[in-house]
Amino acid sequence: MRRGARATLLVVWLLALAALGWMVAQRLKISTDLRSFMPAPTTPDQRLLMEQVGEGPGSRLLLLSISGAPDEKLAALSQGLLAALKKDPRYSQVVNGSFDLGALDSSLLPYRFLLSPTLDTQPLDEAYLADQLQQRLDDLSSPAASLLKGLLPRDPTLEVLKLAELWAPAKSPEVREGVWFSPQDEALLLVQTVAAGFDPGAQEQSIDGIRQAFAALPGSAAAKLDLSGPGYFSVVVGAQTRHQADWIGRISTVGFIALLLLAYRSFSSLLLGALPIASAALAGIAALTLAFPDVHGITLAFGFTLLGVAQEYPIRVLSHRRAGEDAVQSVRALWPLLLTAIASACIAYLAFYASGVNGLKQLAVFTIVGLLVAGFSTRYLLPHLLPRRVRDVADMAWLARARRFVDQLPRPRWIPLLVAVAIVVMLALARGSFWQNNLAALTPLPQDLLQHDARLREALGAPDVRYLLVLQASTEQGVLALSERLQPQVDALVTKHAADALELPSRYLPSVAVQRERQAKLPDRATLQRALDEALHGLPFRADLFQPFVDDVETARSLPPLTPERYAQTPLGQRLAAMLVERDGHWLGLGTVSGVHDVAALRSLGAGSQGSVRLLDLKAASESLVVDYRTRILQALLAASLLLVLTISFALRSVRRAWHVLAPMTLATFLVLAVERVIGIEISLFHLVALILAGGLGLHYALFFERDTGDPAEQRRTLHATIVCVLSALLVFGMLAWATIPVLRAIGLTVSLGVAFHFCLSILMAPHAAEE
Repeated sequence: MRRGARATLLVVWLLALAALGWMVAQRLKISTDLRSFMPAPTTPDQRLLMEQVGEGPGSRLLLLSISGAPDEKLAALSQGLLAALKKDPRYSQVVNGSFDLGALDSSLLPYRFLLSPTLDTQPLDEAYLADQLQQRLDDLSSPAASLLKGLLPRDPTLEVLKLAELWAPAKSPEVREGVWFSPQDEALLLVQTVAAGFDPGAQEQSIDGIRQAFAALPGSAAAKLDLSGPGYFSVVVGAQTRHQADWIGRISTVGFIALLLLAYRSFSSLLLGALPIASAALAGIAALTLAFPDVHGITLAFGFTLLGVAQEYPIRVLSHRRAGEDAVQSVRALWPLLLTAIASACIAYLAFYASGVNGLKQLAVFTIVGLLVAGFSTRYLLPHLLPRRVRDVADMAWLARARRFVDQLPRPRWIPLLVAVAIVVMLALARGSFWQNNLAALTPLPQDLLQHDARLREALGAPDVRYLLVLQASTEQGVLALSERLQPQVDALVTKHAADALELPSRYLPSVAVQRERQAKLPDRATLQRALDEALHGLPFRADLFQPFVDDVETARSLPPLTPERYAQTPLGQRLAAMLVERDGHWLGLGTVSGVHDVAALRSLGAGSQGSVRLLDLKAASESLVVDYRTRILQALLAASLLLVLTISFALRSVRRAWHVLAPMTLATFLVLAVERVIGIEISLFHLVALILAGGLGLHYALFFERDTGDPAEQRRTLHATIVCVLSALLVFGMLAWATIPVLRAIGLTVSLGVAFHFCLSILMAPHAAEE
C-alpha cells in the first residue's frame, strides 16, 4: 500500500476509534452493585441473603466514633453531625442517644398511646396521672428541664420518651452530655444509609457526605472521626484494590513497552501494534452499552485483563515478518492458525455467558467482541500500516541457539503420563478444603479495622451481620402477631445471655389487634378530664396546661390502627420496611441479633413452630450460593471444553495434531490447580477465571509450536513470538502475584503459573520439527 493510502487508512482508523470513544462516553453507565456478579438465588435462604447484603439494616449501618477532644466538645460535634445528616436524603436514620421528637411527626403523635406498652399494664386513671405529674414536677428541677418544658403539656406521661427508649438500640451505650459515649471516651453515632450495602459506589458517596459534614463543623479539626460497618469495609477494600492495581498496572505497562521495544526495536511498530488492542477495548465497551442498561466496573476491570490474550495477535504478526516480505503476505500465512486461536478463545469465554450470571454475561460479551475485533483488525488493517522495512528476528544469533536447544530437548511419550501422575499425587497430598467458599476470605481487612468494628458494635449494640431470626406468616399482621408472641422467649434468651439483644419487628409497630386493645383502654374525654383534675390537686400546674394531652387521647380513641404503609412515612419507616418483606405470597419478619453467644439456644426459638420461626445463618447461605455459582460455571466450562475439542480437531483436520494442542493445555491447567493446592491455596471463583485466561494463552503456545512449516527460520520466528508473549504475560501477572489483595494475588499467581506450565508443556509435547 502506498504511503498516501497508508496515511488515509491510519486517519480513518483513528477517527473511527475517536467516534467509538465518543459514543461510549455518551452511553456508558457504570454500576457498582456487586450482586451483578452473584448468581440468581435458588433457595429462600439465598434470596434472603441477596436482599439482606444489599438492603438489610445490618448491611446499611455505619458505626461512627468521634474522639480526641473533651466530652463537651465531642458532644457538640455529635449533635452537629446528627443535625447535618438528618437533612441529607442519603441517610434514612441517624441516632446518637439524644432524644428525637421527630421520630413521630406531629400528625402521628397521638399514636404514641397505641404504640407504647404503658396501657398493657397501667390505665390512665387518677392514681397513675398523679404519680406521673409528681415525677414531672421533680424533673423540672433537674438538668432535663429544658427538654421537658416543651414536651410536658402534650405528653405528661412521657410516652414519646418511652418509645424513644424502646426504639433505641437494645444495648445502648452510656449517655453523657445528652449523647452516647464509649468506655474509650468516644462520642458514638449510628447512621443508616439509603444506599444498598452491596453498592460500593453509593456507599462511598454516603461516607464522603459524612466526612464533609463533619469537616464543616466548627472545631472538627481538633477531633478525629472514625467509621466502621459493612459499607465502609467495601469502600476500603475497593480503594486498596484500585491502588494496588493502579501502581502494578503502571509498572507493568512501562515494562511491557520496554519489552516490545527491545524485541522489535521500532517505535512505529509498537504504536501501530497497540491499535488492535485499543479497538478491541472500545468495541467491547460499545457492545456492552448496546446490550446492557449499565456496565459493572468489575466487568471492565476483568475484561481488560482477559483481553491480554489479544495482545498476542499483533505480536505474532510482528515476529513472523520476513525481511523484504510485505506484512499482508506474512499475516495471510498466519491467518488460519490465528483464526483458530481466536475462535478457541471465544469458545472458552462463552462459558461466562452460559453461567447465567449478569456480570459474567457482560464479561463474555466484552471479551468475545474484543477478541474478534482485535483479531480481524490485526488481519485486515494492521498489515497495511506496518513499515515495509523490518529486521527479520530469525537472524538473531541468540534466537538460533535457543531454537537449537528447544529442538534438542527430549520429548518422550511418557511425559503426559508423568505429569498426570504428579498432578494426582499433589492433589492427594494437599490438605484442607479444595474449594474456597468463604467470600470474606477473598477480601480480608486489616486486623485493627476488625477490632475497631467489634468494639464499636459491642458498645452500640449494633446488629450482627451474620444471623437473622426469620418469622413467617401469611400476612404482615400475622408476622407482627407472631413477633409479639415470641417476645417473651426472646427476652428470656437475652436474660440468659444467649445474645446481647434481639430486635423483632413488633418492637417498632405492634399488630393491629394489640393497638385496638390499647385503644379500648383509653378513657373518654370526660373521664380523663376528671382523673386529671383530681391528679392536679395540690400541684403547681395550671389547670389548662395539659389540654393538648387530653386532646391527643381523645384523638387516639378514634384513630385507625397504624399500618406499615402509614408507618413508612415516619423516620423509622425504612427500618420497619427492612424487617417486613413479602415473598412468594407470604410475609417474612426479620429479627436482627446482636452479640450472639449461644447459637443453639437461638435456634431453639424455632422448635415446634413448623418452620414459621428459624435462625438464618447468612454465612452458610452465602457459601451455598458460592457452591451453586461454581457448579454452574464448571458445567459451562465442561460444555465449552467439549466444543473446543471439536473446534481444534476440525481446524487441524487431525486427531493427532489436536492432541499436541489440547493435551498440553489440559495438563497445564490441572497442574496449576495441583501446585496451588499442595501449597495450601483453596480454589476460589477468581482462580477459575484466571485458569480460563491462562488456558487461552496456553492454547496459542501449543497451536504455534505444533505448526511445522519445514522452515527453520519460521520455527525461530515462532519461538521469538512465543517468548515475547510469555515474558509480557509474566511481567503483568507476575507482579499481580505479589499483591496483598487476595483477588489480585489469585489471578496473578494462577496466570503466571499457567503461562509457565503451558509454555514448557507445549514445547515438551510438541512434535519434533523433523516429524512433520
